[in-house]
Amino acid sequence: MVKFRLFKETKKLEDRVDRFFLLLSEASVIYRLAVRTYLRESVSEEFTAKLNHVHEIEIEADVLRRAIEKDIYSEMLIPDARGDVLGLIETSDEIFSLFSRSLWAFSNEKPQIIVDLMPEYRRLTNMVVKAVDELASGCQVFFRSPHLVSTHTSKVILFEKEADTLSKSLKTQIFTNDLELQEKLHLREFVDFIGVIADRSEDVSDRLTIYALKRQS
Repeated sequence: MVKFRLFKETKKLEDRVDRFFLLLSEASVIYRLAVRTYLRESVSEEFTAKLNHVHEIEIEADVLRRAIEKDIYSEMLIPDARGDVLGLIETSDEIFSLFSRSLWAFSNEKPQIIVDLMPEYRRLTNMVVKAVDELASGCQVFFRSPHLVSTHTSKVILFEKEADTLSKSLKTQIFTNDLELQEKLHLREFVDFIGVIADRSEDVSDRLTIYALKRQS
């Protein structure tokens, strides 16, 4: 198969798009470490440093998003694929916000997660991060080899389904535990704060699948 390149003479734009999705992978790694740190020691200096790191990544990604939009519109680049590229960038940008929002909630609300439930929160977080990583990889290959996108989007779907299964199982464990109702509701809320990231990743992955099929037709 002939290698497809969406960007031909637009190296600056290509580099910015690559950087954007590398930042998405980086944010997912730091997010996972931040949740692990919270489970181990609650709101500590290490946790706060990771929260701030994710926030800094979010800011850099937002700057890149605006620069990419400017490149595409002001320089009239890739007119035939403009909507697809902007759609991917803008919807993926929301995942950065979900990472930050989740960690800020941990920092501000300080949920008291009992020891028995900690392994399940870790498993859920790991699965969510896997979904985001595969999404970021799929978005990167889309711009060069759209025929390879399905390799990654199929994994996003797989990891999202597993995250959904883990979320339901964790909620069942929470509500069968000997806790006060308000404690149960609070812990359930944080399951949702984590799980929604995988849901959003699947939404973006569905868009990516459609865009990739259009590029191959």
